[in-house]
Amino acid sequence: MDDDTPVVEQVTDAVSGVPAATSEAATTVVKKVRKAKKAVKKAVKKVGSKKKKAKKAAKKSAKKAKKAAKKTAKKAAKKKKKAKKAKR
Repeated sequence: MDDDTPVVEQVTDAVSGVPAATSEAATTVVKKVRKAKKAVKKAVKKVGSKKKKAKKAAKKSAKKAKKAAKKTAKKAAKKKKKAKKAKR
């Protein structure tokens, strides 16, 4: 603080500068939000075209998972049979 100027004047100057600072901060936040919104729009457009491919891939992977489960069940049954035969 300056010793030459009165305290009331210094406080007045400080308080009057606050709204300008907050408005600057608000505008920067708004700019960042707008940028993020644009980025999201771009990403959504890209995802839209890939959506069908993703659906097909998901279906295929689901089918593969089912087949794998069936195969493991069959293998387990075969192993049990072999173990029983080996005991005889």
